Amino acid sequence: MEVTIDVYMAILVGIVSLLGSLFWWWNDIFYALPLSFRCSASGTKLPPGSMGLPFLGEMLHFLYYFKLVRRPDDYINAKRKKYGDKVGLYRTHLFGKPSIIVCSPSACKFVLQSEENFFLEWPAVEIVGKNSLVAVEGRSHTRVRNLVVKVINQPDALRRIAETVQPRIIAALKLWAHKGRIIAYNEAKKVTFENIGKYFAGIEPGTHLETLDKLFEGMVKGIRSQPINFPGTTYHHALQCRKKALAIFKKEMDKRKNGWDESKAKNDLMDGLMRLKDEEGKQLSEMEVLDNIVSLVVAGYESTSISIMWAVYYIAKYPNVLKRLQEEHKSIAKNGDLITSDDIQKLKYTVKVVEEAIRLANIAQVFFRTARKDADYKGYRIPEGWKLICWARYMHTNPENFEDPLCFNPDRWDGQPKPGTYLVFGGGSRICAGNMLARLQVAIFIHHLVVGYRWELVNPEAKMTYLPHPKPVDLVEINISRI
Repeated sequence: MEVTIDVYMAILVGIVSLLGSLFWWWNDIFYALPLSFRCSASGTKLPPGSMGLPFLGEMLHFLYYFKLVRRPDDYINAKRKKYGDKVGLYRTHLFGKPSIIVCSPSACKFVLQSEENFFLEWPAVEIVGKNSLVAVEGRSHTRVRNLVVKVINQPDALRRIAETVQPRIIAALKLWAHKGRIIAYNEAKKVTFENIGKYFAGIEPGTHLETLDKLFEGMVKGIRSQPINFPGTTYHHALQCRKKALAIFKKEMDKRKNGWDESKAKNDLMDGLMRLKDEEGKQLSEMEVLDNIVSLVVAGYESTSISIMWAVYYIAKYPNVLKRLQEEHKSIAKNGDLITSDDIQKLKYTVKVVEEAIRLANIAQVFFRTARKDADYKGYRIPEGWKLICWARYMHTNPENFEDPLCFNPDRWDGQPKPGTYLVFGGGSRICAGNMLARLQVAIFIHHLVVGYRWELVNPEAKMTYLPHPKPVDLVEINISRI
């Protein structure tokens, strides 16, 4: 009897161990094993790595580093230590899909610049719009991008924008000083959205703008949610917010069409998109105009706010940087005077501060692509249909790319970064169409802040959160007053 029980126990332990192994390795068996045979026939192999648990993949591993221990860069470092760092590719299963992490400059360049092999599959294209710059491809993308760049990123456009955004920045800073203690992130969002409403669609502060602010907040949350369109879900709410926002913009468009008068043009984004023509004389359709306004607001709203927040944070943490900024800006204009985009180009140290703040802000921590077909890179196979996750954050925080990378050091921009290591605005033909607009707004804000105000961090040692974007937990609470 004892022998029989021992045999049964051994069989049970064996079955449990087998089931446990199958559970642990199921994703690798299901996704990687069949592909490995196909790769061997072509002389390639899948990148090293682990596909994680069924359904969950490596999400628990990802969340452990980003949320629990709050050491996000160790997520990639752990893979480098375990699997080596031959080409900077690792297979995984993240965000519900079999994926390949890309974390070397050359591999990122290969992915971001190879549109014949990889395409941008926006996580929530229904929210930003199927006709928007981030969603269209090929000639359609080139056409829309060229038009959008003319409206928001060319020198003449930047001159107009610089004049448009400053009155609200000046008024906001006065209000901050009147309050005495504010949350920089929350206040930066308010002034940023007011400026976006004005320049993008001529909407002044008031009921319409407050409504749009709430609608876009709902849309941004939906972009990061699971795309389940069912009442009660965040995604469904985001789609409803988009519908209402489009109705507000459509009403404004109709008003302009019915009373079109070149002498009364507002010279905002909506006017620009409505009037612009491509080389063949073709204008954007109504939905192209609306979708691009929506997508550009989504792209610029939170990213600019976060960049301003980090500029406030780092300048407060580094008094030597503040002193050099004050010396530079006093030679340009007095407190309250407007400066031009041409003035900003002369502010060499400020330009370096802006680049360093944006680098450390890591607003876009990753970029997503999808493989159109099987693609090979340095002996490794990237399978058709798999997601590519270009880990931009690791480019910016890797000491091999930037010396003492977590230190705020504007002087590092006296030289150029190593090729392929600075990806704050993406890469290839998909590089952010508003990259100069973002830099301009942060630089203008810095100017009016440093010449007219003094401020200090309430919680200089505040802990950090890293999802969905890196932020101090207090969102940069400051005491601020007029000089």
